[in-house]
Amino acid sequence: MEKSKNAHQALLNEGEENELEVFGYHTQNLRRALCLVTAVLTLGALQLMFYWRPEWWVWTSCIPCPLQEADTVLLRTTDEFRRYIRKKVFCLHLSTLKFPVSKNPEEPLVADRHSVINQAVMKPELKIQCIQVQKIRLLEDSNTCFDIHHTFGLGLTSEEQEVRRLVCGPNAIEVEIQPIWKLLVKQVLNPFYVFQAFTLTLWLSQGYIEYSVAIIILTIISIVLSVYDLRQQSVKLHDLVEDHNKVQVTVSVKGKGLQELESRLLVPGDILILPGKTSLPCDAILIDGSCVVNEGMLTGESIPVTKTPLPQTENTMPWKSHSLEDYRKHVLFCGTEVIQVKPSGQGPVRAVVLQTGYNTAKGDLVRSILYPRPLNFKLYNDAFKFMVCLACIGVVGFFYALGIYMYHEVPPRETATMALILLTATVPPVLPAALTIGNVYAQKRLKKKKIFCISPQRINMCGQINLVCFDKTGTLTEDGLDLWGTVPTAGNCFQAVHSFASGQAVPWGPLCAAMTSCHSLILLDGTIQGDPLDLKMFEGTGWNLEDCQAAPCKFGMSDSSTVIKPGPKASQSPVDAITILRQFPFSSALQRMSVIAQLAGDLHLHVYMKGAPETVARFCRPETVPKNFPQELRSYTVQGFRVIALAHKTLKMEKLSDLERLAREKVESELAFLGLLIMENRLKKETKPVLKELSEAHIRTVMITGDNLQTAITVAKNSQMIPTGSQIIIVEANEPGDLLPASVTWQLVGTQEPSPARKETYIDIGNSSAPGGKGYHFAMSGKSYQVLFQHFYSMLPKILVNGTIFARMSPGQKSSLVEEFQKLNYYVGMCGDGANDCGALKMAHAGISLSEQEASVASPFTSKIANIECVPHLIREGRAALVSSFGVFKYLTMYGIIQFIGTSLLYWQLQLFGNYQYLMQDVAITLMVSLTMSINHAYPKLAPYRPAGQLLSPQLLLSVFLNSCFTFIVQVCAFLSVKQQPWYCEVYQYSECFLTKQSNFSTNMSLEQNWTGNATLVPASVLSYESTTLWPIITFNCISAAFVFSKGKPFRKPIYTNYLFSLLLTSAAVLTIFILFSDFQDIYQGMEFIPTITSWRVSILVAAFVQFCVAFFVEDAILQNRELWLFIKKEFGFYSKSQYRILQRKLAEDSTWPPMDRTDYADDGKNGFYINRAYESPEQVPKGKLRLGGQASEQHFWTRL
Repeated sequence: MEKSKNAHQALLNEGEENELEVFGYHTQNLRRALCLVTAVLTLGALQLMFYWRPEWWVWTSCIPCPLQEADTVLLRTTDEFRRYIRKKVFCLHLSTLKFPVSKNPEEPLVADRHSVINQAVMKPELKIQCIQVQKIRLLEDSNTCFDIHHTFGLGLTSEEQEVRRLVCGPNAIEVEIQPIWKLLVKQVLNPFYVFQAFTLTLWLSQGYIEYSVAIIILTIISIVLSVYDLRQQSVKLHDLVEDHNKVQVTVSVKGKGLQELESRLLVPGDILILPGKTSLPCDAILIDGSCVVNEGMLTGESIPVTKTPLPQTENTMPWKSHSLEDYRKHVLFCGTEVIQVKPSGQGPVRAVVLQTGYNTAKGDLVRSILYPRPLNFKLYNDAFKFMVCLACIGVVGFFYALGIYMYHEVPPRETATMALILLTATVPPVLPAALTIGNVYAQKRLKKKKIFCISPQRINMCGQINLVCFDKTGTLTEDGLDLWGTVPTAGNCFQAVHSFASGQAVPWGPLCAAMTSCHSLILLDGTIQGDPLDLKMFEGTGWNLEDCQAAPCKFGMSDSSTVIKPGPKASQSPVDAITILRQFPFSSALQRMSVIAQLAGDLHLHVYMKGAPETVARFCRPETVPKNFPQELRSYTVQGFRVIALAHKTLKMEKLSDLERLAREKVESELAFLGLLIMENRLKKETKPVLKELSEAHIRTVMITGDNLQTAITVAKNSQMIPTGSQIIIVEANEPGDLLPASVTWQLVGTQEPSPARKETYIDIGNSSAPGGKGYHFAMSGKSYQVLFQHFYSMLPKILVNGTIFARMSPGQKSSLVEEFQKLNYYVGMCGDGANDCGALKMAHAGISLSEQEASVASPFTSKIANIECVPHLIREGRAALVSSFGVFKYLTMYGIIQFIGTSLLYWQLQLFGNYQYLMQDVAITLMVSLTMSINHAYPKLAPYRPAGQLLSPQLLLSVFLNSCFTFIVQVCAFLSVKQQPWYCEVYQYSECFLTKQSNFSTNMSLEQNWTGNATLVPASVLSYESTTLWPIITFNCISAAFVFSKGKPFRKPIYTNYLFSLLLTSAAVLTIFILFSDFQDIYQGMEFIPTITSWRVSILVAAFVQFCVAFFVEDAILQNRELWLFIKKEFGFYSKSQYRILQRKLAEDSTWPPMDRTDYADDGKNGFYINRAYESPEQVPKGKLRLGGQASEQHFWTRL
């Protein structure tokens, strides 16, 4: 996209989650005046449309112009929703600053050459054009490590601080507590409330006072509750963030030294001094010293994380790229707690302020709560389409009423009013509230199960989940590991295993020294804290951790160094203490960590590394790695052990002061392989039954882990994620070499050579290599996934359809994999611990973080119970909420159609139902039923299929259509039959005849005398035999529709378990029968009925009962008969249009799939199927080939049953 100064549009935050397109417009006064005049003439209707659609206001009152000349801009999201936001451009005048600012265009305003401020300032006017957005980068990512250290290392000048404060605003996450009147206006201007106001105005104009007042009261209660809830949320969020806006901090000002100020005054580029325990008021890059922080707010895991300073390398790479995915180890995030600082010896711990206010990590969390991302779920799209269809039926009714009333020459005002009443009959105003009430009930039930939700709209989406991805460690397996043994090396060979079962600590040696020092544990309030793996490993040595501040330091180290000394259980050691001088923390992207340590009495320094065995072996000298390393490693991983490798080298340093400048690449090279640490990683007791339950429900399960591939395969077998007897094919892909193109090798686990050191039972695959025999599962590493993504992209979907194990996956690869599953039209759930899975948890349709926090930025769902039982709970509640939403929607649709048919029939003779007749149906039945229908709890067993995911499905459409036909037939027959009765007369035309006949039906004189006051009946009267006949039929129709549509098993508990709903339905039926058969004067007068003979009343009841029986049979025996629909689909050849289903059908017919024990190459076009040239240049490949299933295809009418 063009970004020149004369461009009309540009792209903000390119490539990020919050990417926006910006368009420039200039207001034209004439256009604006015309819009205002039109708004007045339409009585504010046009202004209301502009309020709902801000882009329409801009397009009508402004003209496009270059962004530099714009006074209004339109921001448009680049996601599938394409939402517009209108912003006014305002100017910041630098001339208002207290010091003179140079007007020379060549002279930069701030020292940072990459800063957006230098590019944005207009000279000589000294002004900056701005719009108010919540994401802007003032400290550019293009800065190198050298730039950050040397441009900001000494702090900003006072003048530069003032400039940045003017541009950036205060460092505060300000959550406005909106005034109640503003919240009220926003609620009232909701399109549905506007429609409701229009409807009520019509009812009031017709004198329906009681009904209208009841609806007004309910609407006011609804609005007040919504406003109260919003206000409470606003106050709660405001209180949560307000404390962090008023923290006292110390900054280093260039030329003035240290200054104390309020955190609101911090700007990007400031040097922040970290004295000790503190809550971080901004995002900052650590440049001097190290510290330990608690990032529970971000990840949901309250494990201390060590942060290290940004290296002072003199290369031209941007600072983030220099650290690859691991840049976070240098960044302190806003809202996290610093629990320990470790100065480097050159002064206090210092950090450069990176982001302030809403640009910070905490700002992201608050913004995601304030403005949750909208969901592109078919239910909501279909609901809108369905309501448009209902409105179209209302429009037909409008013209029908217009024609009838004009034919009878009724005055125009009354004609228009009656036509508008029929227009509003088909769309019940209670529909939006009724649709969301199911989610409210589901959210409350989830809360009781310790599952918290910050995005209630996603609950319905959980009902469609058909694939769940699981992290392994801490999710499927226990968080804590048990030590099993160590396998040391000597002379390029593995030695005898040291078993921890004996209770003895590891014997002293380089391996023991590595286990003792290579960790990120800290001593906090006398307790050792840190990663569970590190903790277990350290406990196995029998050594103790001491803080140098508490113990005298003898080695000339900085006061903050960690000292480790032998404990009473430690094995005999010639070393009195080990001091950790510098850490390179573990990261899941690098899969390793290392430390520089000094042994007491040793002049040299020592480097110790631990990490994934394959990774550590790459950094070791080849001659130190045993030749049987792969076989030895595999012998443990296939048993499900967690294996860690350790390595060591001696480091010669002349000056200890040079330690901080050492690059990680230099430290982590030419190491000597020390051996393996074997740890047992047991399955959680809940894992196996939950995976079995999901499997029986035909929900796919996938493992995405950072652990070893063989360990992951064993855990998958033990947990029955891969059933016994299934084939496992390891997919190994390699990058292109100098002469060879990229390749992918397929190898059956059963064909690999077993290790002679151990006994193992391999799968006997016999002759069932074809996929028709037994199931097969693909397993691969993150490296292979990356190669497939780059060089074999068109093959990737075929692998993903049966891919079950993805090991050694980095956080970025996890997110990418979830996205690829979604492109195949899977509804993906992701369950992880929240630390390395944040991206994948956010990307999934339903991300569940196992955390002690109630809400974190990590995912929309958080389970306080740290096992995977929350997954079936969530799916069950999602299915129940989805079915409830469908039931309520169908009921309210039918209610609108039932009333529409009855009202249309009465319109034929210019009549209408009475106030209390409407009141009984609308309030006593429909409102109560729609608010209680969703209370049903979820059915305890997961069904082996999902509920329909779209409203425009044949089942639902047929259900509504057939029930509409039944009610139409019954109402029309009743309407015509009553006219054929010998006692019938047209009341409003022949009142004398009516009064004469009443004496034949009345059981007492008072009832007969009551009608003498109605001798002069107007044509629009309510009183008629037709309305007396139709009302009970319509009421019974509403009750039977509520019963028929309140579906129980297999997704919800039976209807009788919903006590309130059952009571209301029974009461409504009893009351209707009572009114039908009673002969009380007050009831007949109030309900505006005419007494009829008992046999006719019995006929009405029988007709209603017959209709109920037919509707119940059709709904239950035909429309909800899954076997029947599957048979119809099979007979007529209707198949699912989901991408994964299409691929499954194709692969089932492909005799060459799955490939086994062979290697494929990405050759130059001969086998173009495997080539993904789009990885380098998206323009070269047609979109259809580039993104298989990139757009969610419109599903066939019959497929989502």
